[in-house]
Amino acid sequence: MKAVESIAQHYLLKQLPTALALVGMDGILVDASDSWLHTFGLTPKDTVGIHVYDLFKDYNMECGQSLRDCLGKSTTNTCRFKKGEGSSELWYENTFTPWYDEKENLIGSIIQTQNITEEICKEQELNRMINLLKTKSEVAKVGCWEYDLIEEQLFWCEETKKIHEVPASYTPEVNEAISFYKQGFSRNKISMLFHQALENGTPFSEKLIILTSKGEERWVRASGKPIKENGQIVKLFGTFQDIHEQVLAELQTQESQQLLTTLIDNLPLNVFVKDTDSRKILVNKAECDYLEKSPEELIGRTDFDLYDTEIAKMSRDEDLEVMRTLKPILGRETISVKKDGQTTNFLTSKIPLFDIEGKVNGLIGISMDISGLKKKEDQLRNLINVTSLQNKKLINFAHIVSHNLRSHSANFSMLLEFLVKEEDEAEKERIVGMLSSASNDLMETLENLNQIIDINTNVNLDKKPLNLHENISRVEKNLTALLGQHRAEIKNNVPKDLCVHSVPAYLDSIILNLITNAIKYKSPDRNPVITINARKQDKAVIFSFSDNGLGIDLERYGGKIFGMYKTFHNNKEARGLGLYIIKNQIEAMGGNITVNSEVDKGTTFNVYFNEESQ
Repeated sequence: MKAVESIAQHYLLKQLPTALALVGMDGILVDASDSWLHTFGLTPKDTVGIHVYDLFKDYNMECGQSLRDCLGKSTTNTCRFKKGEGSSELWYENTFTPWYDEKENLIGSIIQTQNITEEICKEQELNRMINLLKTKSEVAKVGCWEYDLIEEQLFWCEETKKIHEVPASYTPEVNEAISFYKQGFSRNKISMLFHQALENGTPFSEKLIILTSKGEERWVRASGKPIKENGQIVKLFGTFQDIHEQVLAELQTQESQQLLTTLIDNLPLNVFVKDTDSRKILVNKAECDYLEKSPEELIGRTDFDLYDTEIAKMSRDEDLEVMRTLKPILGRETISVKKDGQTTNFLTSKIPLFDIEGKVNGLIGISMDISGLKKKEDQLRNLINVTSLQNKKLINFAHIVSHNLRSHSANFSMLLEFLVKEEDEAEKERIVGMLSSASNDLMETLENLNQIIDINTNVNLDKKPLNLHENISRVEKNLTALLGQHRAEIKNNVPKDLCVHSVPAYLDSIILNLITNAIKYKSPDRNPVITINARKQDKAVIFSFSDNGLGIDLERYGGKIFGMYKTFHNNKEARGLGLYIIKNQIEAMGGNITVNSEVDKGTTFNVYFNEESQ
């Protein structure tokens, strides 16, 4: 009967789905289920007389040695098996239960083996993730916290406690957690955010200041998000990050940027930065003031949006040259013409801008407005030209004075010598008459020279706006007899509302001399006709006198027309002084005079009145 029961037990054990084995106290395998044998790659015939120690030892020496201590006891043992190189690692959990006979004598152990490889792998992965998150948390200084509304318990992770500089055993309370925040804005802000999250489910993330348990101020970012169950908020979960060094670096960067901005904005120079497409990415106050736009209106704009097309193209070519050659342009004189036509002279420098990898990603431009300097330069050049002209006039005047006075002096000396030697009273009387005439000629010469000196030394000219048409009519009226005598006709085509800025006496002198000059040099074959025109041109008024007289051979006399005492026709009334005087008068007022003439056809004088300074 016992034999039948034993066989039945054997087949029952064999078919159990659980990996189960019976082992005697001597460690010899008595019986096992097929699933247990399969676990170790055994067949029933391989189990005869097998020592379980050796079986386990083949897979894991440490596990085989500890097996002896487990026999006959109620215990659990975990073993790691690896059959050979290249095979996967397996984990098994062995549960040992004492095995008794019918008389309750201990005869061995019942071993239940369970493959827990999947559980072990998951546990290892979980531990790996926990360690990874812990490492990340420590490196990034990011902790977490959780508040359970039902239990009214607040949890801080290890990193959160480190940031607060409290011991690992510290158990936080909500009120204590809020009291860590610096009194004032930070504490009021976190209280409001925490309340809104609880009441309205509003998530938050805010930079605030805490005082650690050691009294140290630190910037942190506190974030929180409500967790709901069945539409009700049951928890608040959040992160807690130490951003102290980051905030200090940002503040330092902001201070540096503010310092740089203040410096650039207060430079008396136009400063701008462009990208590789010549779009402005930074401008200073001087650049904004010059272009009369705000920084927001200029950022992203190119020179084609702001300047004349031709000027913008030249600027773009310069930009490309700097970025291609990596060589700066320093102190190049440029002209800027805005869309409204305003022109400015600049001294411009363009320097390539490199990124942290050493690649060019734009340029820095610096421009200094030199329009005032250019104007002063032009004024200086004009002054030099005027000085040179005046010097030439002075030399010419000195020659004239020297020649004329020497001639008069020689004439006086010679007549006096004749007078002394002459004995005939009638001849002496004739010589005295010649001396009187010579004296009158000397006085006239001195008066002429004095008039020229007055013109060239009068630096405080009182110029007034004068109606040109009316002044011509007045001079014409004063010359009525002369004009009638020579049957001269004047065509006054000057607009009646046209004014010029001139010294009144000079304007009368210019009109008078040009009219009388035309009559003096009239053609014997026709009555004189004088045509007078005037027009505005830029910053000048052009005043033209045209006649139909004898004309002048300009190829022969062109360089002498306005010389002192220069005459070109056999006219007894000509002294060669009128044109010299009016030229000096015109130039003294900042203008000039030109002549066009053709022999036997007539002459045209063009007077240019300078209106720029008015």
